[in-house]
Amino acid sequence: MKTTFNIEAKSNKNPKLGFKIHLLVFLLVTPIVFIVWYLTSTTYPWPLWSTPAWAVGVVFHYLGVFVFKKNNTKSYRHGNQSYSI
Repeated sequence: MKTTFNIEAKSNKNPKLGFKIHLLVFLLVTPIVFIVWYLTSTTYPWPLWSTPAWAVGVVFHYLGVFVFKKNNTKSYRHGNQSYSI
């Protein structure tokens, strides 16, 4: 039986979708991490290390998708005609 991962395939083709998924997972998991910390042991605030580090990753993902856009189209020229893929 063949299993496909459509979300991953779509996010690779559409960088904006990949960022939205990354941001959604960050926003959903971060409160869970703080809840686990609160329910287990509040002596050392370990989520204050992982949350900002992950937030930096989300910021760089945003910059890579929306600010520093890559042009992934390839152009070929044959004679006086040009083709884009």
